[in-house]
Amino acid sequence: MDYLLLPSLSFLVGIIVGLTGIGGASLITPMLIFVFQVPPAIAVSSDVVAATLMKVVGGFKHWQQQTLDLRVVKWLTLGSVPGSLTGVGILYLIKLNGTFSLDSILLRAIGIMIMLVTVLGLVHLTFVPKLQLPELPKFDLDTKLGRILTVSVGAILGCMVGLTSVSSGSMFAIVLIAFFRLDSHKLVGTDISQAAILLSFTSLGHLSLGTVDWGLVLPIWLGTVPGVLLGSKLCKLTPQRVLRFVIYALLVIVSWKLVHVA
Repeated sequence: MDYLLLPSLSFLVGIIVGLTGIGGASLITPMLIFVFQVPPAIAVSSDVVAATLMKVVGGFKHWQQQTLDLRVVKWLTLGSVPGSLTGVGILYLIKLNGTFSLDSILLRAIGIMIMLVTVLGLVHLTFVPKLQLPELPKFDLDTKLGRILTVSVGAILGCMVGLTSVSSGSMFAIVLIAFFRLDSHKLVGTDISQAAILLSFTSLGHLSLGTVDWGLVLPIWLGTVPGVLLGSKLCKLTPQRVLRFVIYALLVIVSWKLVHVA
């Protein structure tokens, strides 16, 4: 393991996250698997724990600035936290059973999740601004139905995060745009804050699996935290659409290779 290369590449990933908002797990987990030959189970767990600090720091900052919707965070996390722990529980049962290869299952699951996030991101980036698509229903948190739908969506996405570590930010951002119509000032803060709470509990679940490698987590922290801060400052100077297309193209290749290897 090259412990100088890992924080360096993590720094680059952090810059990309700060610039584009595309989730770090979509890049870091495949990086650990393909570049550093880390077994998928260890890559997923270590990435979840590593991403938690970055999200907590960002969420606290947005809470101080009051650039988040606390009600949306509350009802989403009421679903996503138990959902993520369910996902971790499924991993535990697979590991305990020993009939199936946990690494093989995770490779395919990660690949499918990254592909899904990428396709939805490309659709939103390419078609939504140009086409008058049918408007999705808005979740009204003042109603019982709205709260049930919010918790349900949170639980489904939380389970996916618990299983793969992917989409704690990307998929939830799409939900916040589609079903809550949050403005840009509160979108990022709400997304990061719910991800911080979700990943904090998910990390505890992955720690109980015994698949977290602190030798990976610490170098990733050293790289991603300053990278995100730098990327956030450069965000206004970089053409977002071009950069996102490049990153999404990279993610398509990564996800295809993950599914093919599995």
